[in-house]
Amino acid sequence: MAFVEMRDIHKAFGTGGGRVEVLRGIDLSIEKGQLCVLLGPSGSGKSTLLNILGGIETADTGTVSVDGERIADLREKALTNYRRRHLGYVFQTYNLIPNLTVRENIEVGAYLSDHPLDVDELMDTLGIADQGKKLPSQLSGGQQQRTSIGRAVVKNPDILLCDEPTGALDYNTSKEILKLIENVNRKYGCTVVMVTHNDAIRHMADQVFYLRDGAIRKSYFNDTKVSASELEW
Repeated sequence: MAFVEMRDIHKAFGTGGGRVEVLRGIDLSIEKGQLCVLLGPSGSGKSTLLNILGGIETADTGTVSVDGERIADLREKALTNYRRRHLGYVFQTYNLIPNLTVRENIEVGAYLSDHPLDVDELMDTLGIADQGKKLPSQLSGGQQQRTSIGRAVVKNPDILLCDEPTGALDYNTSKEILKLIENVNRKYGCTVVMVTHNDAIRHMADQVFYLRDGAIRKSYFNDTKVSASELEW
């Protein structure tokens, strides 16, 4: 069995004439340790799919299993533990706590884990070891996103969910963040699921799912991946 299994996922928002079907019978499987990209235009349903995998939203029908455990079967307390135990989140907006330092923001993630990574080693991996005493307002966008990644990864999660992690960044900083996500995937072995509308990013993935109008139109494995540093768009 694959590490992540999603079967016949349907999701709609609204009622009556305003009802919009966002996901229309999604099936996907992801092996442990893979770097996967959910690619598609705005409105294709990729972020909703990511949120269902993350236990933030629930599917109307269908099943989601992670490491053999069905998410829909979990009660609220168990679902909270699932998110704490399995998941790290990186969003387009950094969502850092403004009155905490870089180090303290990362330590917030460590407190949620029974087996956190070493904060100093992680900050060194992220290239922000010298920024630890600064507040988020004193950082560049790239440094804030590195801190956000640190907060997510320090939990030592099985799955790192990234929703448009480079959406608010310039080209060069975007590539730095993608290289960082690639490095985190290799070094710590977490499964990465990344949502993007940037077609170039698919080349760095092990597996690509292309979504349009709430359905997976194409999925494939990259026989030869391109390193993030070599991506161009």
